[in-house]
Amino acid sequence: MEINLFFCKRLAALLCLGFAISFLAPTTAFSQDAGGDLLQSLSGVLSNAPDGSDERASLSGNIIQLIALMTVLSVTPGLLVVMTSFTRFIIVFSVLRSALGLNQTPPNIVLSSMALFMTFFVMQPVFEDAWSDGIEPLLNNSITETQAFPRVAEPFKLFMFANTRPVDIELFRDIAARNSNTETATLEDPETVDDVGWRELVPAFMISELRQAFYIGFLIYLPFVAIDLIVASVLMAAGMMMMPPVLISLPFKIIFFVLIDGWYMLAGSLMESYIPYAGTGL
Repeated sequence: MEINLFFCKRLAALLCLGFAISFLAPTTAFSQDAGGDLLQSLSGVLSNAPDGSDERASLSGNIIQLIALMTVLSVTPGLLVVMTSFTRFIIVFSVLRSALGLNQTPPNIVLSSMALFMTFFVMQPVFEDAWSDGIEPLLNNSITETQAFPRVAEPFKLFMFANTRPVDIELFRDIAARNSNTETATLEDPETVDDVGWRELVPAFMISELRQAFYIGFLIYLPFVAIDLIVASVLMAAGMMMMPPVLISLPFKIIFFVLIDGWYMLAGSLMESYIPYAGTGL
């Protein structure tokens, strides 16, 4: 209780100091006097800290954990994009909407939500391993933060390595070797995940995802382009050149996609396109 009270007092003093400096900075003489008084008050608050070194260390550790938690939460959306299957799903869904000729249907929020939940479905074994091996022992104080970080990151690294083309990994390994003046001839082909660092694996995984997403999008586009060509040829043969072919082909493309049960086929194919996560057995 004493540590929490001291922490609240110190935080309030720091906030007051920053608030006062922001308002008193334009007036030099007054700001100097007020700043001196605030610094003296702040030093008085800090001097009331508990004398025990263990308590000070515990308080510092709590502050560091809070800062680390805020940092992780701020970069979580970026990590979701670059380290999971979300990129492939959202690109394919966007290409499908363009191929159908629908500008705002389904809305962006629907496509993003569907891609997000499909990502959770594919990445569920990875999340479970990261939780059971790293986060849960950390919350139970069984391991330290230094031990927890590699345990949490290892399942994601295994998943990314299994779903990344070796040629993409080699590209970034060669670039990294040239930048570090290492002979590329001495580099061996990565056989396990331990042979690849995060520096090479993350961008390699991203370009592999982009390549696969555009390849799937190309295959999706072909039948809809064929429908557009057929409708345009029929309209031209009938002398209706002033009517936009898209206006006529749109309902045919929608009913074609519905009749072949397109969402079922697309969602299943996308999720099955990933190599299943096999834990540490990879």
